[in-house]
Amino acid sequence: MTKIGLIRHGSTFWNQEGRAQGHTDNSLDEEGRQQAAAIAERLSGEQWDYIYSSDLLRARQTAEIIAERLGIEIAGLVPGIREMNGGLIEGTTEADRIERWGTSWKSLDLGLESPEAARIRGSQAIMDIAAKHPGKNILIVSHGAILRHSLRELVPDLSVDEVLKNTSITRIAQLEDTWSCELYNCVEHLKI
Repeated sequence: MTKIGLIRHGSTFWNQEGRAQGHTDNSLDEEGRQQAAAIAERLSGEQWDYIYSSDLLRARQTAEIIAERLGIEIAGLVPGIREMNGGLIEGTTEADRIERWGTSWKSLDLGLESPEAARIRGSQAIMDIAAKHPGKNILIVSHGAILRHSLRELVPDLSVDEVLKNTSITRIAQLEDTWSCELYNCVEHLKI
């Protein structure tokens, strides 16, 4: 059985401001670094063989903090698990979008990556990582929207309506060609 821990990156200034990030390469803020240290401490009591990260800075910084605490190298930066492309809305808040494009902005073509494209891209990247390390325990540090859409493909019966929290962990397992979810959006490490 291959086990994967899916981790959303720590907090950024844009998270705090409610700005769409997408492919914009933002760094963690101080709270995000603390969150990453907390999940790293939690994971230090478990056995993890590999850690992969999105190639975007906020995920990479989170993965680096975890990797250092666990004493393992980052096995790779994977563009396939970077956040969904936010097109023209990157850097904007909901209020900005309404001001620029009106209340029906979601119906406009603003260059956003489609949920279907994200579902295929993200789930394929996760399956590729799992295929490289059968029977191992693998951490993947990525982003909220891409992880939720990937999970829709991998574990279709799982409800992913709840938005993933910063540094939450979701554990999935692959047995032959079947994926299951053991834990979703857990942030117990932040309640210390």
